[in-house]
Amino acid sequence: MLNDNVKSYLHLHLIVFIWGFTAVLGALISLDALPLVWFRMLFAVGFIAVYIYFKKISLRISKKVLLQFLFSGLIIALHWFTFFHAIKISNISITLACLSTGALFTSLLEPILYGKKIVRYEVFFGLLVVFGLYIIFKVEGNYFLGIIIALTSAFLSALFAVINSKFVKEHDPTIISFYELSGGVIFFTFLLFFNHSFSPTFFRLSAKDLMYLLILSSVCTSYAFIASTSVMKFLSPYTVMLTINLEPIYGIILAVLIFKDKERMSFEFYLGAFIILLTVLLNAILKSRKLKLN
Repeated sequence: MLNDNVKSYLHLHLIVFIWGFTAVLGALISLDALPLVWFRMLFAVGFIAVYIYFKKISLRISKKVLLQFLFSGLIIALHWFTFFHAIKISNISITLACLSTGALFTSLLEPILYGKKIVRYEVFFGLLVVFGLYIIFKVEGNYFLGIIIALTSAFLSALFAVINSKFVKEHDPTIISFYELSGGVIFFTFLLFFNHSFSPTFFRLSAKDLMYLLILSSVCTSYAFIASTSVMKFLSPYTVMLTINLEPIYGIILAVLIFKDKERMSFEFYLGAFIILLTVLLNAILKSRKLKLN
C-alpha cells in the first residue's frame, strides 16, 4: 500500500499535468487575460458552491481567517492574470518555462516569512532552474516583456504556495478554495467595474470560449485547486513548487502537439527546459534517499 506522502506526490503530478493543459486553454480562449480570469474564478466558485451544498460542508470561519483567505485569493488571482497575460503577449512555451523559477522564490520566501532554516540543496536546485531560464532568456530575448510578466507570475505562485501551506494544516481544502477564489472574484469585479468594463459585449461569449471556460473552471480550477491544496498537508511548499516545474514540460509538449510551428522553439530553449526537468528529477531522488535513511 502506498503511504499518504507517495499518494500525494503522484496526485500532484496529475494536477500539474492538468495545469499544463491550462496554458493551452488560455491560448485557445479569445478573451483578454483579465476577463478570462474573472470568468474562470466566477465559474469555479459556482462549481465549488454546488459541491459544498451537496456535501453539506459548513462555511463558518472567523473574520480574521476570512480576511486571510480573501487576501490569499487576491494573490492567486494576480498570479493567473499575469500568467495568461504573458501567454497572450509571448507564447505558452516561454510563459511555462519562466514559471520554473517558482522553486527558487519558494526557497527564499519560506525563511523570510516563517523563519525556516535555509536548506542549501534547495537553493542549489533553485539556481539550476535559474541557469536553465538564463539559457532561454539569452536566445528568446524578443519575448522580454512576456518573460518579465511570467517571472512575476512565478513569484506570486510561490508566495501563494507558501501562505497556503499554513492554511491547509488547520482548515478544509474545499473551504479554503471557496473563499480564496471568491476573494479573487471580488477583487477583479471591483477592478472591472471601476474600469467600466462590464457591458453587454463583455458577457457575450462565443460557444467555443464558453466550452473552454467551463473546462478551465471545473477540471483545471475547481478540482485541481482543491486537490493541490489538499496534497499540501503531506508535502512541503518547496516540493510542491519544484514538482510544479514539470508543468512547463507537460504544457510545452501539449502546445507543440496542438499549435505545432507556433510553439516550436530553438534548441537552446529546449536545453534550458531539460535542465529544469533534470532539477526536478534530482530533487525527487534526493528526497527519496532521505526518506529511506529515516
